[in-house]
Amino acid sequence: MTQEQILAELEELAHNCNIAIRFEKGDFEGGYCVLKAERLIVVNKRLTVQRRAALLAQGIAEVGVDEHYLKPAVREYIEDELAKAQKIDRFGI
Repeated sequence: MTQEQILAELEELAHNCNIAIRFEKGDFEGGYCVLKAERLIVVNKRLTVQRRAALLAQGIAEVGVDEHYLKPAVREYIEDELAKAQKIDRFGI
């Protein structure tokens, strides 16, 4: 699966989980947040497709997707990105 396909699958998954996605310009990367009771993932639209997909995967993982069907490649991608993020948090890599 290409990065563009994974990004599209993640966008669809976020929509199915009632998580809004906003692609904005700015001096930030992005992430998951709750704004006035709205679940939201904000992503810097200037990032590469790979980095945008990684941020979406991490944000979706925070909400949890166990009850949703995911293509195996998408589930694996989310799990890999979550593991990378946890490793960075733990070791400051």
